[in-house]
Amino acid sequence: MLYWVFEALQLVIQLSKIIYLAIIGGTYYFIAKSCFSYIPGYYLSGIHRYTGLLGVGVGILLFLLTSFTDAGTVNAENVSQYLSAYPYDNIIFTDKECSTCKIPKPARSKHCGICGRCVARFDHHCGWMNNCIGERNTRYFLAFLLWHFLLCLYGTIAIGLVLAGRLKELRVVYILTVYYGIENSFYSLAPHVVQWLLGSYNTQILLMVFLAIVSLLLAGFFGYHANLCRTNTTTNETFKWQDYINWRRKLNEARASAAALKSSISGMSSESKLPESKWKAFFRRSPLEDAEVVVKNNVYDKGMFHNIWEVIYPLSTRRSFSQRKSKST
Repeated sequence: MLYWVFEALQLVIQLSKIIYLAIIGGTYYFIAKSCFSYIPGYYLSGIHRYTGLLGVGVGILLFLLTSFTDAGTVNAENVSQYLSAYPYDNIIFTDKECSTCKIPKPARSKHCGICGRCVARFDHHCGWMNNCIGERNTRYFLAFLLWHFLLCLYGTIAIGLVLAGRLKELRVVYILTVYYGIENSFYSLAPHVVQWLLGSYNTQILLMVFLAIVSLLLAGFFGYHANLCRTNTTTNETFKWQDYINWRRKLNEARASAAALKSSISGMSSESKLPESKWKAFFRRSPLEDAEVVVKNNVYDKGMFHNIWEVIYPLSTRRSFSQRKSKST
């Protein structure tokens, strides 16, 4: 039963590439079919017929780069270099061996059960790419997110300018005010203009709304990962830090309870003050304290510019990487 579930999951993952190509290709097709007849127009020149195709081509190229670039496979040949490049912080990463690959696990790495390999600076496994996002392809993944955000934003604005151009060319406002006697003000004209657009250009409006929503989602996703790169943290590490913070909080609460119990037994405090001191300590905690713990203990954060450069120019692609030797050898 588990075998068939795994096979079905693999099939869905393989289809994700086709789904992406279908989405971007279908969206471009509907835009071309519904909008290209109005380009060039009042606000857009004819060059926009070609910039959209170029933008889609670059997006597909970044998708392929992210999908087929090695995320940073750790193996017996390069494990010593990765161990030297990413030392253990002995907080969320400690010296241990991968039970599957039977090699030491460098700090910041993780074994991906789907890909069947250990990946350096592991961020997450992306189902859309059917590939891990790791040390060597994070740069392409970020470029993919940023480019598609800009592409969707460009499409939203371009379609909006097409509709604005049609309003201008057909003199809709003039007709509404002169022939239908509607007051020439925004609040009076807006409902009639919207009604006319929905009746005449509903496909273009749906495409514009779709692209606007997707661009907002991509902006949020890119912003999240860009902030991780700024602080030299990965998605996998945020979960590990959260587990560490929760463990530390429980440990502090246990110590506070033990100290209160000890002082209560020795007569230094009354029994009624026991729960009060515990809950006061709990509610005095600020969410900023958790962030300070991560910032203070993240030994991989070496400054914004250094962190970003490490993503753009991964350690394993540098000449010095092959010259590194494990401290244990």
